[in-house]
Amino acid sequence: MRAVRKLKPGPGHIALCNTPEPDIEHPDDIKIAVQSGGLCGTDLHIRHGGYGSRPPVTLCHELSGEVVKVGTNVTRIKTGDRVTVLPTASGACGHCRYCRASEFFFCPQRKSVGSMRDGGFAEYCVIPQNLAFPLPETVSYDTAALVEPLACCIKAVLFHTKIAPGDLVLVSGPGPIGLICADLARLAGGRVIVCGTDRDAHRLAMAKGAEHTVDVTRENVSEFIRSLNCEGADIVIECAGAAASIDQCLDAVRPLGTFTQVALIEHPVEVNWGKIIYKQLSINSSIAQNWPSWQRALEMVIAKTIDPSAYISHRLPLENWEQAFDGAERQEGLKYVLYP
Repeated sequence: MRAVRKLKPGPGHIALCNTPEPDIEHPDDIKIAVQSGGLCGTDLHIRHGGYGSRPPVTLCHELSGEVVKVGTNVTRIKTGDRVTVLPTASGACGHCRYCRASEFFFCPQRKSVGSMRDGGFAEYCVIPQNLAFPLPETVSYDTAALVEPLACCIKAVLFHTKIAPGDLVLVSGPGPIGLICADLARLAGGRVIVCGTDRDAHRLAMAKGAEHTVDVTRENVSEFIRSLNCEGADIVIECAGAAASIDQCLDAVRPLGTFTQVALIEHPVEVNWGKIIYKQLSINSSIAQNWPSWQRALEMVIAKTIDPSAYISHRLPLENWEQAFDGAERQEGLKYVLYP
């Protein structure tokens, strides 16, 4: 079968390969015919040799598909089910301090789908049944694939960041994650400002309910917020992962405000701790999803409270994987999805 694989460690070494079609090896396994796979910033980090992948491995941890085969011990999934996949719980032990706290991402035994075991940029994917979650036909395969990033944003915005109705919330970095965070902040009652450089993303943010957008190449974010007769943002959510974005967020947040870091940062970044200390800021960070945020994400897509597929800008076949990776690197469009 065709699969986009990281072949060995280091920068590069990704190719579309013809590889043996996987089959069920354990009685708890299920086999999925992949229908949609989201390209994440994590895949880009892996492309450049980061994130701790274990090649050779098929990439993509945001996936959905149809179950075509089940192992002899499988009881909660059946053939024909439309499923989404919880990737970070793969291999989690279930009894360490992190698993007991539902934070399986930190389990030392974890082997995440798409980086440590084969993922969804392929025609088929085999996983344990406990990672698969059926969804009704009213949820598209594209939406189902993006339950994972939605769950990450729910953990960051709804669980780690306490937004009160009327809070002024600044979201920096309007990529797919930033726009989902902005949408969630609005649903939590926040008055949302989105800042960045992508005008198309700004238009989409306004269409989804943001009150203001700021083009940081033309305006100073802090000055713009002061022009609204505000001392500063009550909450800032950093989704760009760049030093300049972090610095402008620290400038824009008010004293006793909250700063939440969502974007992954692979390299050391200088931070002016004086801006944190003298404002007595509350600092949060969030990575991946946990069990409560996963459950909430499933509930929200089924109820159509939010649809992360609204941020898909490109849908391409596996053969065009390089176009997708390059486009995402250049920030051309928003969310890229690959299909077999």
